[in-house]
Parts: sequence; C-alpha cells; structure tokens
Amino acid sequence: MLFIKPLKRARPLSILAAFLFLVLSGLNSYSQKTSNTPIVNLVFTSDAHYGITRAKFRGDTNVTGHIVNTAMVNQINTLPYLTLPTDGGINAGKQIDAIDYLIETGDIANRMEIPIQSAAESWAQFETDYMHNLKLKGHNGLAAQLLLAPGNHDISNAIGYAKPMKPLTDPTSMVKIYNLMMKPKTPMTNEAYNYANDKINYSRDIKGIHFMFITLWPDSAERIWMQKDLESVPATMPVIIFTHDQPTCEAKHFTNPLPPHNMTTANKFENLTAEYYKEGTSASKDDGSTDIEQRGFVKFLKVHPNIKAYFHGNSNWNEFYTYKGPDNDVSLPVFRVDSPMKGKYSSKDETLVSFQLISLDPVMQTLTVRECLWNTQPLNKDQKVVFGKTASISLKVN
Repeated sequence: MLFIKPLKRARPLSILAAFLFLVLSGLNSYSQKTSNTPIVNLVFTSDAHYGITRAKFRGDTNVTGHIVNTAMVNQINTLPYLTLPTDGGINAGKQIDAIDYLIETGDIANRMEIPIQSAAESWAQFETDYMHNLKLKGHNGLAAQLLLAPGNHDISNAIGYAKPMKPLTDPTSMVKIYNLMMKPKTPMTNEAYNYANDKINYSRDIKGIHFMFITLWPDSAERIWMQKDLESVPATMPVIIFTHDQPTCEAKHFTNPLPPHNMTTANKFENLTAEYYKEGTSASKDDGSTDIEQRGFVKFLKVHPNIKAYFHGNSNWNEFYTYKGPDNDVSLPVFRVDSPMKGKYSSKDETLVSFQLISLDPVMQTLTVRECLWNTQPLNKDQKVVFGKTASISLKVN
C-alpha cells in the first residue's frame, strides 16, 4: 500500500502560498511607491474679499462673497477625482488623487468702508468655507494644510484708512492669520496686535523646496527678514515666494514720505509697507512709478539666484509671465492668480473665474501651474472644473 506523506500533500499549497506571498509583496511594494509619490499638489487662490457682492453669479444678482467662495471651495473639493490634461506638464493625463496644501494670499476681508461688514464677520465666513468645508486630503492621508498671507485690505482693516470705516479698525483677519501661521506660544489678540512689529513672514521647506510667505511685498524691511531666513537655506535649494502684491507693487501701498506720514484722500497713500515712497509725494494714480523701489528688490534677486518663482494676487486675473525689472536685467517666472470676487475680467464674465493648481516634482525640480476654471457652466449644478492655461518651469539652481 502506498502512503503519501502529509508533507508531500502540502507542497502544492506551499508553492501556491509562496507565489501569493510574492505577488502580494510586490503589490504592497508598488502601493508604497505610489503612496509615497514625490509629487506635491497645491491649490493657489487669493483675494476672497468677503463682505462685498458679485453683480451676477449663477443666475442671481448681488451675490455675497460667502456664497461665491462656498461655491469655489465646493469645486476645489472635486479636484482629487479629476484627470489632468495631456498638456506635457507634471502627471499629465493622470488622476490628481490628493491635494497637499491650499494657499491663500490675502484680502480675505474686504476693507470695511461703510457699509461693508467687519473683518471679524468676514473671517468667520472664511473659516467656515476654507477650514471647515474644505475636504481635501494630502498624499499622507491627512487634511490639506492651509498656508496664508495677508493682503492690503486685511492690513488696512488693522491700521486704518483715509476714508472712514466701521469699525475704524479691526485687526481680526491679521490676528487670525498670525496665530495660524506664526504659531506663537501666547496667541496674539486684537488688543495686542501691532502691525509695525507683528509681520506675518514665515517659511516652509516642502520636499526640498523652500517656500517663503511675505507680508504684502518684499520691500526693504521685508528683505531684512528674508535675508536672515535665506542664510539657513543652501544656495542650491530652490526658493519660491508667495505674497499679495505683484513684483511691481503699487505706489499707493507705500508709506507717505512726508511727515507726519498721514494717509489722506488727497495723497492716496495707504501706509502698508515700512518703506517710504521715494518717487513723489502723492500716489493718486495706481500706475505711479515704483522703479526705485523695484530696483532694491531686483538687487536682492541677483544676490539670491535660487529664488526661482513668484506667486501673487492683488491685481486679480490669471496670468503666467516673466518679471524683468524696471531695467530689464532680471528674469523671474511669475504666476498671477484670479479672485472669485474682484477679477479684472472674471468679475464681468463669471465663466472666467479661476484658481490655480500647482504640481511640484521635487526630484526633477520642476513645477507645473494649471489654470482651473471652476464656473464655465454657471447654471449646471453638476459642472466640472475645466483646465485652461498651463505653464511648466524648472526650479533647478544653476
């Protein structure tokens, strides 16, 4: 009689088990590689302007900033389910899957000129939309991080303005941004906040890229902080600046050079920078020259060639361009983002409202920025984000 030993009977099962183990190990290894993908996705928007209304939006008129921003955040929440266009950019043709950060560069609260609501009320609405209703998760499975910088309206609310506001000052949005981003041991209060001392300047290293967040514009005072911050950054590490104003800034955003440096309806200065305006005694026109002020910034850029990109709001439309400086002696890639409320073009045509999706490949040191048109079919409740313009740049430091 022939007996088959149990060991021989088990051999096919052992082989099968080993095979399954190898397959599962491979799948697990693949899963780990894909879950640890180096690509970083960031949403960039600016100028939420809670407190004012859009003339027309989705079939209605005089629509509040709260309603419009809620609609935009709802569309931002759909990004992980979308496929990127085949535009030659980072991860072209692939599903987005995860958003790691959302960046907002100011004018959260509109200036409180009568009858605009207070900064405190505007911040409460922003908090609801961008902190409670935002559903994005990063590649690490955690909620997308919010990175904020203040705008000229947030600052005006804190320090006052030439025209009367109600209340005359309300630093709520500045204080809230300060506490969230600066993380002081003792939280800042409205009563203690001092704009001259309590600037919101900070940096983050994200996958080998240095992100700098600057109060309003890198003027001579801001550059003192920037210089100190960059002293701890390797010369070969790419640097990206996020701030509110465009590289040319605005003449009226500088401080009145004439003692006692008051803001008046005649001179138009808003005293938002620590730097005095050097090219006259009035900023009555938005296109007033800032060449002297810009040359200081250009000199700084030349000393720090690892500054590879600049992102801003304020002037409120989507544009990818190169900043050359007043003397055409520098070349800095710049990305201007639209506003959901005060877009230069989208305020007149709601199908043009957009935000930006930034995709960063830290290994290849490349960056792709895509325009995200989120309201191309205003009356379609099931509309999807449509990708518009795309630009890719190298972040490599020569």
